[in-house]
Amino acid sequence: MPIPDHIIEFWEQRYRDENTPWDRGEPSPALRHWLATGALRVGRILVPGCGRGYEVVELAQRGFEVVGIDTAPAAVASLERHLAETRVTAEVICADLLEWEPEREFDAIYEQTCLCAMAPPVWREYSRLLGEWLRPGGLLFVLFMQTGQPGGPPYHCDITAMRELFGTAHWQWDATPPVPVPHGSGIRELGYVLRRRQP
Repeated sequence: MPIPDHIIEFWEQRYRDENTPWDRGEPSPALRHWLATGALRVGRILVPGCGRGYEVVELAQRGFEVVGIDTAPAAVASLERHLAETRVTAEVICADLLEWEPEREFDAIYEQTCLCAMAPPVWREYSRLLGEWLRPGGLLFVLFMQTGQPGGPPYHCDITAMRELFGTAHWQWDATPPVPVPHGSGIRELGYVLRRRQP
């Protein structure tokens, strides 16, 4: 199920117009928390829906083998410039996430605002792909957007619904409390760590 062209163009236009209120201009506090606590350790990591890629650059600077992917060419171009300026290396891909296939599995995935940017009808397919991209035992660092409102994007990621979407047959949810990440607009994200179960 490819992402429709009009959706790709929607996000491309947002980046061209600099209409990106979710953009902090720096890595998410959740990423920094997971790095500081040692929950996220150096390895091969995917950042889907990477946008301008502050997290991609941060991870690359810390020695990770990073792959960042986004559908918007303007976002990818911005990330490539940032990588060149900071003189670090990461693989950057402009592609449809729902049709993309990595060359090999990842040790971890950092999922920040990609899920909430997609319409709920494709969530199940996307969650399946996340599981396929991770090695058995690999970790998913995921931020679930809490808007409390219908419609989107961003779409509200009800935690009960997320626990069903990322069910215990395939995922083990870490028992530690979620990492709260506030936004200036009044919405927030809740960060969880999920482990892909052995098949």
